[in-house]
Amino acid sequence: MDVAEAVDTPDVNEMEAKPETTADLKPKQHLTATVTRITLGGAIVDIGLEKPGFVHLARITEKPINRVEEVLEVGQTVDVWVFRADPQRPHVELTMIEPLKYEWRELKKGMVVSGTVTKIENFGVFVEIGAERPGMIHVSELAHKYVRNPHEVVSVGDEIEAKVLAVNRRKKQIKLSIKALLEKQEQTEAAPSLEEVLKESKEDAPVPTAMEIALREAMNRSKGETITGKAKPKAKSQPAELENILTRTLETYTPSK
Repeated sequence: MDVAEAVDTPDVNEMEAKPETTADLKPKQHLTATVTRITLGGAIVDIGLEKPGFVHLARITEKPINRVEEVLEVGQTVDVWVFRADPQRPHVELTMIEPLKYEWRELKKGMVVSGTVTKIENFGVFVEIGAERPGMIHVSELAHKYVRNPHEVVSVGDEIEAKVLAVNRRKKQIKLSIKALLEKQEQTEAAPSLEEVLKESKEDAPVPTAMEIALREAMNRSKGETITGKAKPKAKSQPAELENILTRTLETYTPSK
């Protein structure tokens, strides 16, 4: 096992400083509580501070229940999150339903979020970021280079960071981008000049074969006779001459290895 894998990574909640008073509490903060009393409307719990906590019946579980005793009992240790810490109230309002990491009002264009790739389609990637809906990264926002298939860049289960491009609460859409966090690669090689391109094209031109040379010579010779005013051979003599040239060329031509 790799050394890095052998070391336990502390949970984010464990690294948070333990609150000393209720004034230190923040919304969504995770706490461990002990049930001290059960009422018709919920449960009173001890969170180790000067004020007790209270979990309303509707915030005990996502599944509707009729009685607190269906889920909780006195002395039970439970995980709770701060719902509201109003200094004017005699208790801290808590919830046993883990809150979303991001509410719609908390998602802003330009912020950087982290999440897990949960689904990959041809057009893009879906990422669970802890919001009501997963974020979507279009294939064009995965990298600066052209990406034909999102699988070339990410896989299901990958932990990634992305930048929020747009948030549409009405359509329940969160558009993300990995490309926006990547530095665009600069071209290190200068573009070739026109002279270099022409020179390269000449060097790459195919070398004519002996048969092609013979044909060119025959055509040039025929043109030269016409230009200088020499008597033109009969119509059937030119094809015959070309045929003779081709015959001689093919007899002496050795294919290059």
